[in-house]
Amino acid sequence: MSTANNTLKNQRILSIDAFRGITFLIMIIVNELAGVAGISPWLKHMPASADAMSFPDIVFPAFLFIVGMSIPFGINHRIAKGETRFTLNLHILLRALALIVMGFFMVNAEDGYHQASMSMPIQLWALLSYLAFMLIWGVYQFKQPLLNRTLVCIGVLILTLLALSYRGGVDGTQSMKPQWWGILGLIGWAYLISCVIYQVVRGKQLLLLLAVCLCTTLYIVTHQAYTIALAQTNQALQFILSLDAHAAHSSIVICGILCSFIFFAEDQSLSQAARFLRAFGLTIVLISAATLLRPEFKISKIYATPSWCFYSAAICISVFAFLYWLIDLKKAQNWMHAVKPAAINPLVCYLLPFVIESILSLTGIRSPLRSFEGGYGILAALIYASLIMLAVHGLNKVNFRLKF
Repeated sequence: MSTANNTLKNQRILSIDAFRGITFLIMIIVNELAGVAGISPWLKHMPASADAMSFPDIVFPAFLFIVGMSIPFGINHRIAKGETRFTLNLHILLRALALIVMGFFMVNAEDGYHQASMSMPIQLWALLSYLAFMLIWGVYQFKQPLLNRTLVCIGVLILTLLALSYRGGVDGTQSMKPQWWGILGLIGWAYLISCVIYQVVRGKQLLLLLAVCLCTTLYIVTHQAYTIALAQTNQALQFILSLDAHAAHSSIVICGILCSFIFFAEDQSLSQAARFLRAFGLTIVLISAATLLRPEFKISKIYATPSWCFYSAAICISVFAFLYWLIDLKKAQNWMHAVKPAAINPLVCYLLPFVIESILSLTGIRSPLRSFEGGYGILAALIYASLIMLAVHGLNKVNFRLKF
């Protein structure tokens, strides 16, 4: 039997749940705001070369940070159930693969397809892929194991047929390809890399901090080579070197792991004040590193620059520290019901707006929420996010979930 790599308690942390729920709620809002005119640029993603970050640019790194915070608890939980290292890492690999596959299909439904060469509208293709996701990775309550396995096989068959029917490129002769991995795919890669690093260093905090530095160094080296590959239009080399983003994203995940250790390690010698002081110290280190690197690597979410990564991680630590104080220490928990659906079922919360968008596009119906501008557009986005939360709450009540 394996032994745990840390002294964290094997329990669910309400402040982490709240952080997850808030992040997914905000994700829905900012995705809607992307199509709203007449609002502040601070409410929209910054261009790749802007050397700036807006409110929406914090959402994706918050996803990554929360994944990192959950990793030590998740690994401990599975070890406590008696899993071997082999079964543990098989679970990690399959979980990462699920996210990568979903991201891969979603990206190809967004861009790169050649509609005239396909046997069905791309919106229907996307809807069928979402159905397959649900069949493969859904949580079922059927008593017959054979029925559960049959549904998974049907989902795999649907994805296979969709992949074979896909046509892309300017002339429809290309198949599916990772133009980029999508949000879910990027999370999957960063999760896989960070889990490997976490186990290799056996949860040692100083080694985890060193791993953040190594990820940043790897980004710097590969990003410079990637720039040369772009100039040479070497697509194969571009794809290999584009892995620099995975190293950058992994640095944010590892910062999340460190944050969990700071607040939840069972160290009797640490007072709550000392934990907050350590969190403040890590925040200052990250801000200082971001500031030092910024002249060479401008702030850019699109390019996943170190300055963006470190500023984002620092913001996440600060936000979580407040939530930990409010929820776990001050016990102000009633308001969490508003974000609980997303905290419990984050993957459904993420996918549901895409399902709705595909249905509307397929039927030719324009969402009435998209006709508002300015302040009314912001209000419409808030209402839409609330409706999504209510829908996910209803799905939670009938135990419709996706494994995440």
